Amino acid sequence: MKDYTWFLIFKTMRPKQWSKNLILFAALTFSQNLFHADMFIDVTIAFIIFCLLSGSVYILNDLIDLNQDRKHPQKSKRPLASGKLNPSTAIIYGIMLVVISVMSAFYLNTNFALIALGYFILQIAYSTLLKHIVILDVLTVSIGFLLRAIAGGEVIEVPISSWLLICTILLALFLALGKRRHELLLLEENAVHHRKSLYEYSPGLLDQMISVVTASTVITYALYTMSAETIKKFQTDNLKYTTPFVLYGIFRYLYLIHQKNEGGSPEKILLNDKPLMLNIILYLITIGFFLYI
Repeated sequence: MKDYTWFLIFKTMRPKQWSKNLILFAALTFSQNLFHADMFIDVTIAFIIFCLLSGSVYILNDLIDLNQDRKHPQKSKRPLASGKLNPSTAIIYGIMLVVISVMSAFYLNTNFALIALGYFILQIAYSTLLKHIVILDVLTVSIGFLLRAIAGGEVIEVPISSWLLICTILLALFLALGKRRHELLLLEENAVHHRKSLYEYSPGLLDQMISVVTASTVITYALYTMSAETIKKFQTDNLKYTTPFVLYGIFRYLYLIHQKNEGGSPEKILLNDKPLMLNIILYLITIGFFLYI
């Protein structure tokens, strides 16, 4: 029975969404320290800490949204919403995860721990209040990604490029807006019962916002690859040749949102869509070649 409880807790922590925490490796990669053993180990530990911390947030979120999730066609299958997992048990495990995560973070690096703590507080605010406020809901999600990126730099004590931070927040906004659009179309008239902020959105408004963010992301990344600061840092201007991968990735994602009615689970799309996954792999290989070889 205990083993089954652990399985339900693990499932409630949504391990499939832990891929979002890979953004912690961005500073390590672009600082050209990917093969620095000590730094790689520190970022890997930081990644695990964020997985545990975000897992505890998902448990709390499911507890708060218990009644709404029971009305959702997909979320009603989650352990708490389906009644398979006892709420009191989930609370105990959630508290344990928070304590372990925060203590481990302070042991690793104080600045990193403060950012991780700030991330946790932000997620609590999102789960209880901010996700119901139009525009602030998607901005909060993007700031969460931003804090992850900053944490990845702090744990190895390397400065983070402003370009990286801007690209991170824009890309996160793009994914968050795509998810809102999917929720709005999937739930239709029941959308407001699931998330109050959805009442303030419309497909047309979200499409306009996605267009703005999409254009901004591509332009920002292109300017980053061609900036004097970037060329001086990496001693090459070849990063500009990675822009087509970014364009294809965004266009492919837009295709999946509009033509395949996906977008509700960005991490699922990234892991299951073969063309998109191949594009990401080729992008990483190209980046690695230009930065390290």
